[in-house]
Amino acid sequence: MSKHLTRELVAEQAAIVAAPKPRHEVDRTFELPKGLYAATVALYLGFLAVMATGLSSPGLIIPMAIFTLFVVAGFGVPAIWARLEPAPRSRPMSFARLRRDGIVTLTGRLTARDASVQMLILPVIIFCWGVTTVTIAALVH
Repeated sequence: MSKHLTRELVAEQAAIVAAPKPRHEVDRTFELPKGLYAATVALYLGFLAVMATGLSSPGLIIPMAIFTLFVVAGFGVPAIWARLEPAPRSRPMSFARLRRDGIVTLTGRLTARDASVQMLILPVIIFCWGVTTVTIAALVH
């Protein structure tokens, strides 16, 4: 059964100790070069720019602004998080190191080309989809 413990009884028995120091450093850099993330952001924002200019309408101003904020926040918050205190000693991988060593994923080692393709394939497809959509709309209209 349960028993009610008074504050005084708990204070007599409690042992207060200092917080333990972290045993390992947490890597918050996401390991890949910054250029790949910049390319991803540029492709997503490029898609929004293509759609906003190609299908310009006063009714789309607010949704496009919201989508832009989502993209900026989706990549900006992790970028800020990677720099928070305690200051991490780990640094993002340089592209030269990625080309030399590759990167280990859950399914095995990837070369720089394979990792770049895997990371950028969706943003490229989305950007091309936007260009295609605007082209079709321009030809039909």
